[in-house]
Amino acid sequence: MFRYTIRRLLFAIPTLIAISFIIFALLDLAPGDPTASLPLTIDAATREQIRISLGLGEPFHIRYLAWLHQFFVNEPLNIVEQMFGFEFEGSAERTRIRSWSTRSPVVDLIVERTPQTLWVVGMSYVVGILIAIPIGVISAYRQYSWIDQAGTLFSMIGFSVPTFFTGLVMIVIFSVNLEWFPMIYDTTHKVTDWGSFIFQVKQMAMPVMVLALFNAAQISRFMRSSMLDNLNQDYVRTARAKGMKEHVVVMVHVLRNSLIPVVTVIALGVPQVFGGAIITEQIFRVNGLGALLIVGIEGADIPLVQTLTFIFAVLIVGFNLIADLIYGMLDPRIRYD
Repeated sequence: MFRYTIRRLLFAIPTLIAISFIIFALLDLAPGDPTASLPLTIDAATREQIRISLGLGEPFHIRYLAWLHQFFVNEPLNIVEQMFGFEFEGSAERTRIRSWSTRSPVVDLIVERTPQTLWVVGMSYVVGILIAIPIGVISAYRQYSWIDQAGTLFSMIGFSVPTFFTGLVMIVIFSVNLEWFPMIYDTTHKVTDWGSFIFQVKQMAMPVMVLALFNAAQISRFMRSSMLDNLNQDYVRTARAKGMKEHVVVMVHVLRNSLIPVVTVIALGVPQVFGGAIITEQIFRVNGLGALLIVGIEGADIPLVQTLTFIFAVLIVGFNLIADLIYGMLDPRIRYD
């Protein structure tokens, strides 16, 4: 497995370089000018100086290579310096990827917003998985029963109803009418005692459940389908013929093999956690990565959008590898070496 992991990592390098070039080229060639929002009283010479100060005076390939160097070399070195409290040689001259709008380092903006996204979107993904797997297992084992019908109805509603509608319904019911939960997420809130922890749970409840419903609906259908495929296999009949207890057959043998295709769905969904739920974050005013991406797009902040988009691509490639490695752990028939 170690050699397989090294081979996949080496193959990922040209893949990520190709993806980075496409992202950089598409956004760089997109219509728009960072000086378009400036007052009309600013003359053309001053606008050109501003463009040059933003690095737009260089040719395309120079700007692309500089961005790659900043992303893969300068920013990691800066993160290491901040984590361990020491400086490498030449740190003062090291250039960083900076936002056109705020002139702040893009990575610092992302690090600042990431905890909010992980609190809400990450928790919703975990809750969705914990809900989806039992529903899928029980629905498949009790096929066509009322439990299966209820699970199917739950999945259809969760997958069909858009999150912005579910979020608005929850705000009307639980915030406006019942006044149980706050309708606006307070991103400045700090957990310092039991009372502040309870408030944090309350303000997380609605956005977490909205996203958990959507995630659970999708994963539960994959789980049910995979369980049905394995329940009719020969090894299940053999295990029952040997006198194994039913819960051992279902929960050990069938569930383990059924999780193999579901792992792909779960692993490939993890990058969405870091990407943030753009619509849901806008509804509940969660100041996370999704909201940051919207701000970057609206303000034509190309470095911010490029960096965020490429980080999502890196996460997708990375979790594809993780999913393949988990296959080998779940299925002993799979050998990589």
